[in-house]
Amino acid sequence: MRLAKRRSPKSLEQVCRRLFGAFSVLLLTVLIVYVGREGYYDAADNRVGLLDSLYYATVSLSTTGYGDIVPRSDSARLVNILTITPLRIIFLIILVGTTLEALTERTREEWRLTRWRSKLQHHTVVVGYGTKGRSALQTLCTTGLRAENVVIIDPNPHATDTAISDGYAALTGDATRSEVLVRAEMHRAKQIIIATHHDETATLITLSARQLNPHAKIIAAVREEENASLLRQSGADAVITSASAAGRLLGLSCISPSAGAVIDDLIQQGTGLELIERPVAMHEVGRNIRDVAEIVVSVLRNSQLISYDHPDASPLRSSDGLITIARAKFGEMAQRQEKKSREPRTPSTAAAGLREGILWQ
Repeated sequence: MRLAKRRSPKSLEQVCRRLFGAFSVLLLTVLIVYVGREGYYDAADNRVGLLDSLYYATVSLSTTGYGDIVPRSDSARLVNILTITPLRIIFLIILVGTTLEALTERTREEWRLTRWRSKLQHHTVVVGYGTKGRSALQTLCTTGLRAENVVIIDPNPHATDTAISDGYAALTGDATRSEVLVRAEMHRAKQIIIATHHDETATLITLSARQLNPHAKIIAAVREEENASLLRQSGADAVITSASAAGRLLGLSCISPSAGAVIDDLIQQGTGLELIERPVAMHEVGRNIRDVAEIVVSVLRNSQLISYDHPDASPLRSSDGLITIARAKFGEMAQRQEKKSREPRTPSTAAAGLREGILWQ
């Protein structure tokens, strides 16, 4: 992994314009010397040609001045004083100004990046900005997650460019390497979503992430169901089998299209019905599960899920959690999010700093 500087199109255009200006000054100086070549003396052969004019212009503008070609006549010396000397100053201003601007911009962006990283904590890290990663973020954003609290890691520069244009901060790098995870401040993250294309990659990232952050919630996606237990042993709190889940939904939709539509609605946050996990309220403690206002699907007790129809589900305890089906509370937020997604998005301050300044690769 290397630290790379990515210039914005505007900065690159400015550099190109300055280089063109410097080249134009050089050509103008060559033309002036060549036109007045009779007034110059060359210690080598007493003749000043086009190559000699180019050589003299180059060493003169760069203030090297070897002295082998010098203005001999009064007119040539007067031209040097009134024309070539100002051109030399302009040439140096262009080169030195470009260098100083580049150093200033780099220092400013590094300072902005360091300041942003120092404030980054309790954020969400998403490894993989493909279909799964984007869908997971869309769901989280409907529940109030802010773009500046998200960091994307993806080895594909095109994916990170897309993430930055969507308003997120992004790192281009291999997430199986610990230094990449450290630069994403994963050790201070609140939750980590691993949505890679390969199960073995997801396993390695899960192991590294759990080692860096023992307290973060890690959710990982795998393609093969047989690898789910391996991800849990590696430290994942929840494992989603993407291929099997999609296959089950396809099969259910074939058997009962309406039931498939309901399931699809349940797993989409912000609209219609949705599954909600919440703690038991004080007024619900000691009551029967059927007395809860929402439809209770399961009870979470001591890290164990108890079905709603199990005898042990009732009475409810204060330490229990409930998995319920309820009307979405974020319908308006989801509509605003959908409307906003159709408009050009302005990158967040952190993402803009990464885009215009430094990206990790």
